[in-house]
Amino acid sequence: MKPNFLSGRSWASLPLGAVATLLVSLCFATIPAAAQGAAPPSDVSKYIIGPGDALQISVWHNPELSTSVPVRPDGRISTPLVTDVVAAGRTSEELGHDIEARLKKYVSDPLVTVIVSSFVGTYSQQVRIVGEATSAKSLAYIAHMTVLDAMIAAGGLTPYASGNRAKLVRKTGGKEVSTTLRLNDLLKDGDMAANMELQPGDIIIIPQSFF
Repeated sequence: MKPNFLSGRSWASLPLGAVATLLVSLCFATIPAAAQGAAPPSDVSKYIIGPGDALQISVWHNPELSTSVPVRPDGRISTPLVTDVVAAGRTSEELGHDIEARLKKYVSDPLVTVIVSSFVGTYSQQVRIVGEATSAKSLAYIAHMTVLDAMIAAGGLTPYASGNRAKLVRKTGGKEVSTTLRLNDLLKDGDMAANMELQPGDIIIIPQSFF
């Protein structure tokens, strides 16, 4: 028989701290014991793994099969008992399911979690800064990355940059669409209205000033 937590008392008469403790206890009581210590489900991220990324592979209840591995230039990884798995071009969830299927030969009902601990990403997902940036480079796209984030990573503008004539090139519906950026206003005047959110594959082109 389940205990009557409210026997002889009402919710209103209980101290606030006691109510909070009781609610937490009730929530955990509804979770199977096997799941309470499990790693939380990964974010439903659509990040595509690419060569150079670092992955943390965790096999539930099998620490000897858990490991950290880099994605090789050929896009593959190797883990204990599972070798030459294609990782590049897939999400963490897809890769985890593939490893699970391969581990079933050796482990009963394996549960695999894949976490990308260091991001590079596929070429098509990288944000590229070219032209008169202090350090022109390709950056791994991170959710909610902005133009300001990208320019900080690139070290800002060179003295020869025409920041307010910069362009953001983005592929939309299979076509390249160009938008003017006001980088001088953003970086020198702090005009946050000139900031904007980036998307995977964006290219920032910074021209040289006319003298």
